[in-house]
Amino acid sequence: LAKGGIRVSVMESKKEWTSLGAGLTISGPSFRAIEALGLLEDVIKHGHVHPGIKVHNTQGELLKTIISPSVYVADRGALPGAGGILRGTLHQILLAHLEGLGVRVQMGRWANRIEQDLDAVQTHNGPVRVQMNEGQVLEVDAVVLAEGLYASSREQLYPSALKPQFTGQACWRVVLPRPPEIDHRYFFLGGSVKVGLTPVSKDQMYLFLLESIPDNPKRANEDLPGLLQDLLTEFAGPLRDIRGLLDASSSIVYRPLESHLLRSPWHQGAVVLVGDAAHATTPQLASGAGMAMEDAIVLGEEFMRSDNVALGLQSYFERRFERCRMVVENSLKIGELEQARASAMAQAQWVERSLEILAEPY
Repeated sequence: LAKGGIRVSVMESKKEWTSLGAGLTISGPSFRAIEALGLLEDVIKHGHVHPGIKVHNTQGELLKTIISPSVYVADRGALPGAGGILRGTLHQILLAHLEGLGVRVQMGRWANRIEQDLDAVQTHNGPVRVQMNEGQVLEVDAVVLAEGLYASSREQLYPSALKPQFTGQACWRVVLPRPPEIDHRYFFLGGSVKVGLTPVSKDQMYLFLLESIPDNPKRANEDLPGLLQDLLTEFAGPLRDIRGLLDASSSIVYRPLESHLLRSPWHQGAVVLVGDAAHATTPQLASGAGMAMEDAIVLGEEFMRSDNVALGLQSYFERRFERCRMVVENSLKIGELEQARASAMAQAQWVERSLEILAEPY
C-alpha cells in the first residue's frame, strides 16, 4: 500500500518486540510473493535456498527427492524453488523496508472499538472511526486487521463463526547448528512422529517435529528438551546426532496445532482481515507466512484498482478464498495421514500435488 502511494499507519499492540519463534520454510510461491514485495535479495542473502525436499524413512534412508516446482517471474526468470530463514531475521528485513518507505510501526497501540456506517462505506468510502486504546479517535478509509489466529476483532465482527479448532497434533521447533550435508529440506516419515530439517542460513537450520497428542497435555518448559529427545529415539541417520545436541539450554518452541478458516467474506464494509486472522493453517505445506504475504499483495492491488473501498475488499476475498482454503484443508489432510501413520509415499504425494497447485498464479 505504501509503495502505491497510500498513507499507512501501522499499530502493534506489543510494547516491544519479543521472541519471534524459530524458523520459516519458504516455498517457491512464497519466494514469488517475497520478490513482489522487493525483499528477495535480502532474504537470499540472510537465509538459505535449496532445490526441494529429500524424503527419508526413520532409519535415514533416502526414499525420494521432491524438486519444488520453479516459479517464473517476468524479467527475473526462475525463482528459488525452496528455502528457509529465521523468523527474527525476516522480521528485521520487513521492518527495514517499512522504514525505508517512511512507515513507522507504532508500538503499544491497538483498536478498542471500530465504528462505520456500512451504507456510507458502500456508497462513498467511509469514513471508519477507530477508537485507540489510549483514547485517541482516528478517521480512516480502511482498517486492515492482521491479528493472527486468536483475532479478537474477528470474534466481534463474526460472533457466530467457528472458533479455531485443535487438530490433535503439536509442533516442536528448535534452531540448531547446520552440518554442511543438510543442504535441502529433509523429511523423516513413517514413524510415530514426523520430523523435518530446514536450512535457514549459512550455518543454521531448524528442526520441526509433528506429534499426535489427541488429549493435548500441558507441558512445562523445563521438560521440553527431555521430551523431545525421547520422541527422537526411533530415528537413525542424522537425527541420531541431532538428538545428542539437545539439552537444557535448547530454545524449544512447542505449540499445539489449531486451524481456522473464515468462510464468509473477510471484510465488513471497509474493515478487512488478512493472514491467520482469516485462514490459519497448520504447517504441513509451510505456507502460512506465504499466504499472508500473498494476501497483502492482492489486497494492495485490489485496493488501488477500485474507486470503492468495499468493492475492492470484496474482490480481494474472491481472489484469495479458494487458494487459502486449499492450503488449510490439504494441510489438515496431510496431518490426518501423519496421525494415521500412512506411508511416507502417501504423505509425500499430497505435499507434491499441493505444491504444484501453489505454483500456479494467485
